[in-house]
Amino acid sequence: MIRSFGPHLSADGWLSGAKAVPSPNQDERPPNETVRLVVIHAISLPPGEFGGSGVEQLFTNCLKADAHPYYREIQVLRVSAHFFIRRDGRLIQFVPTTRRAWHAGISVWRDRERCNDFSLGIEMEGCDEEPFTHIQYVRLARLIRILRRAFAIEEIVGHADIAPGRKTDPGPRFDWARLRKLLRR
Repeated sequence: MIRSFGPHLSADGWLSGAKAVPSPNQDERPPNETVRLVVIHAISLPPGEFGGSGVEQLFTNCLKADAHPYYREIQVLRVSAHFFIRRDGRLIQFVPTTRRAWHAGISVWRDRERCNDFSLGIEMEGCDEEPFTHIQYVRLARLIRILRRAFAIEEIVGHADIAPGRKTDPGPRFDWARLRKLLRR
């Protein structure tokens, strides 16, 4: 008998140990397309505020426009990500890794457009102005190691790297060297 220790991905792409909150904003990947890229994002709703339910509501199409003035601008968006790492390290999964989440938008990586087709999106609860927490980096590194065991990940990039001029996340406060160090452990 083979025993699995710690979190693992099921055959249908759900991570054990993560809170599952299925998003309707997903679909099938194109035929014969494989995951090769991880895209790191940053999000906080309302902007600059942490710990609320805004991100879950946005990714499940339940955002109430009257809850915050900014929500009126984004309520119509139909977006999602595979994972969301809160400031306290809690991990939420919205889309199974076997399906395409709608996180990258208009994007290009290595001359290939439509990065959603071949990537996994990980949202970090944060913004350009605030550093991320230690536990977020630890959780992110653990998650990436699990994803690397399941997929032939070629690169880990920020949203700004695949949508320059349009996006800034995960932002200037994201510590790429810290993440690389944690991934070497």
